[in-house]
Amino acid sequence: MITITYSRSNEFFLESKATIGVEFATRTLQVEGKTIKAQIWDTAGQERYRAITSAYYRGAVGALLVYDITKKPTFDNVQRWLNELRNHADANIVVMMAGNKSDLEHLRAVDEQDGKSFAEKEGLSFLETSALESYNIEKAFQTVLTEIYHIISKKALATQEAVGGAPGKGTTINVGDSVASSATTKSCCSS
Repeated sequence: MITITYSRSNEFFLESKATIGVEFATRTLQVEGKTIKAQIWDTAGQERYRAITSAYYRGAVGALLVYDITKKPTFDNVQRWLNELRNHADANIVVMMAGNKSDLEHLRAVDEQDGKSFAEKEGLSFLETSALESYNIEKAFQTVLTEIYHIISKKALATQEAVGGAPGKGTTINVGDSVASSATTKSCCSS
């Protein structure tokens, strides 16, 4: 639901069902004055889809690990999902943990502090969200995507410095066509 809410500019549909397998969406946003197009893959959290979802971790540069604050087993499974991410995704993947359904405080089964403590212990950022109320959805994605942008920009800058020295004022730094691409250089002539 978080992916659908975010990719459709904060629209929520009460008749929406849980993700089956994988859903895909794109969203264009501004990060530090640059236009970024994010590809968002929403993988199912249910155990029966575990085998197919791990294949989508390869190439991922960011992840939102989402649990339902009204269902303790979803929080208990976060460690397993995090381990799978760490085993199958890039070592430098940006990960945020989100406790969803904060609008259902009266049904809360996971204390917010438990989420914060787990995230801190694992080196993750943390937010509670509500897809229904569009609470912190934009902030969650913006935080992850901004951090990814900074990492990709630093890699591109380091590559450019290694090839031709430090860029001067007015030099363009290409961070690639997609967030997941790495910077490459080309020469016009061969010697």
